[in-house]
Amino acid sequence: MVADPIESAAAYLFQAARNGDQGIPLPNDIIPADADAAYQVQDRLQAMWIDAGAGPIAGWKVALTSKVMQELLSVARPCEGAIFASRIHQGEVTMRHGDFVNIGVETEIAVRIAHDLPATHAPYDQDNIRPGVAACMAAIEVVDDRAIDYKLVEAPQLIADNSFNAGCILGVDVTAWQDLDLAALPGRMLINGEVVGEGVGGDALGHPLIPLAWLANNLNQRGTMLHAGDVVLTGSIVATKWLQPGDHMVTEIDGLGRTSLTVT
Repeated sequence: MVADPIESAAAYLFQAARNGDQGIPLPNDIIPADADAAYQVQDRLQAMWIDAGAGPIAGWKVALTSKVMQELLSVARPCEGAIFASRIHQGEVTMRHGDFVNIGVETEIAVRIAHDLPATHAPYDQDNIRPGVAACMAAIEVVDDRAIDYKLVEAPQLIADNSFNAGCILGVDVTAWQDLDLAALPGRMLINGEVVGEGVGGDALGHPLIPLAWLANNLNQRGTMLHAGDVVLTGSIVATKWLQPGDHMVTEIDGLGRTSLTVT
């Protein structure tokens, strides 16, 4: 028996990432049994990254909010992961392919939180969370799944491993977003000038503010909250694509702008 499976799982995932280990799932004796245990592992893993210099948590991702992403991982519910301050980038960014085991990218609508969102007498929903959004923007999520075999990954492993987040790239804040129909906004991913995927904001659970509300409620249930200034990635509207050295990838969201990543 493992003395502390939560600590052991977090340490295992942390070292696997630091070592660049490819495609290694958690051993059977420390796989979290359910989502609650998986979030305990995630909490410890996040603390390890903070201690290692990744910076404080400055945002969150909501994963598996669209049909294409749920089908990719065969998981039918959303989950969350933290984004550390050192991994949030702006505008046109260049990254080294060698800094990742398997760099992937996703096209998303992101939001910036206007004020703290503590637990209230009623849960947050698409309507009552709107005042908590200071700005929206086009975004790229950078993921690194270390080339894991998705047939071996169930929801607890994904949650425990911080939902595979490796950072994000944000476009310009659009503060005059209130009159935009976020659910109807078309978006697309381009790689080397070719459109490789398209979607609309509503592909994320029907409306980008629905996963945002889900996240706010889930964090509240776990004893924390979204804070003023946090960035939230609301979920990819395009299936994850994997990049090779020399690739140039662009996210475009009509009405919210664009942002790009070049891999060297």
